[in-house]
Amino acid sequence: MTEVLIDTLVDGIKLLPFLFIAYLIMEYIEHKTSNKSKEIIKKSGRFGPAIGGILGIFPQCGFSAIASNLYAGRIITLGTLIAIFLSTSDEMLPILISEAVPISIILKILGIKLIIGIIAGFIIDLVIRLTSKNKSQDEERIGEICEHEHCHCEEGSILKSSLKHSISIFVYILIITFILNTVIHIVGEEALSNLILNNWLLGPIIAGLVGLIPNCASSVILTQLYLGNVITLATMLSGLLVGAGVGLLILFRVNKNIKENAKIAILLYFIGVLAGITMQFIGIR
Repeated sequence: MTEVLIDTLVDGIKLLPFLFIAYLIMEYIEHKTSNKSKEIIKKSGRFGPAIGGILGIFPQCGFSAIASNLYAGRIITLGTLIAIFLSTSDEMLPILISEAVPISIILKILGIKLIIGIIAGFIIDLVIRLTSKNKSQDEERIGEICEHEHCHCEEGSILKSSLKHSISIFVYILIITFILNTVIHIVGEEALSNLILNNWLLGPIIAGLVGLIPNCASSVILTQLYLGNVITLATMLSGLLVGAGVGLLILFRVNKNIKENAKIAILLYFIGVLAGITMQFIGIR
């Protein structure tokens, strides 16, 4: 156990400066583009799933939360919301960057999430247009939920926001890595791999459930498992497709229709798991 603790601390400390640099860059981008992103997505119309999917791949602080607010106010369509949720990369991207994962693999992961998000979004919107004649819209109810209650990003202080994010994810990584290392030490890598890695059906189902955790913990868990060769790329993507950061949590708060929210969560889970199983079946590595 002493070895496990030392390994966990060493691995975590090595990641910290890279996490800070990654978040510093992304906080700068977010502060400069978040308002523009809102305006673009509001005016996107039928092209919403494509634009939302593209914007969603950038791990902006709470962009999925912004999307939830826009959907609750019926500013964007359900397809656009789902496209954003599916493409959103949350904490996966900074972790992959900090671990020096080859850029080709990172682009492949982001590309898969983007394509699935856009396709699913367009199909959902098409089905809704063909089956529903009710096109009434509610008034917009956009607040500052993400920034002030969940992400704790401080406007005008990029360094503070970056440091907060880095430390928060650093703590997550320490805790999760320690738990994973302990489980692997007790159970054994081979037994754990046989349970998840080599099970093309069970892996995506479990990963999808992990992805439903409404914060960055799910993406941290799944990415760390993938980097540790415990789960496959397809299994990781199952969970990451389902995981939408605080998006679902915000949706349940701002959208009063609880049944609708539950259906959206189930739909998101179904798409993520189905995509993961399909990728396992066709052998995407």
